[in-house]
Amino acid sequence: MTRRQIRVLALCILRQDDRILVNEAQDPHDGRRFCRPLGGGVEFGERGLAAVRREIHEELGAELTKVQLLGTLESLFTYAGRPGHELVLVYSASFADQRLYGQAELAGQESDGQAFVASWRSLDSFDEHCRLVPEGLLELVRSA
Repeated sequence: MTRRQIRVLALCILRQDDRILVNEAQDPHDGRRFCRPLGGGVEFGERGLAAVRREIHEELGAELTKVQLLGTLESLFTYAGRPGHELVLVYSASFADQRLYGQAELAGQESDGQAFVASWRSLDSFDEHCRLVPEGLLELVRSA
């Protein structure tokens, strides 16, 4: 029997006016599209703040400034037909290199080497056809 665990994530809200930087993906099980801000797992012994800085550096090669905790979300979800449970530390931050805000898309790379493209999306663009995850994130970002 596989032991199920709660995963701790640190996600980064990089904002430009009413748009945020996200990675769009699709659930391979049901085909539903979703967007998630960049970031990833918090390693044992690592603080969330350090994790979000490390993840953005690993994924985009970028440095952050003005990093602050917006809130914490608990996410129960199904992905690829499997249940998941995450505690999500949500940080807001700014790019140290302001030129990154002028790019419509930013090339990124996951820790497993898989390439992705992050893009700026309006907060109003998220709906049932392409939702922002984790649940509750859109409300948290709007209230910040």
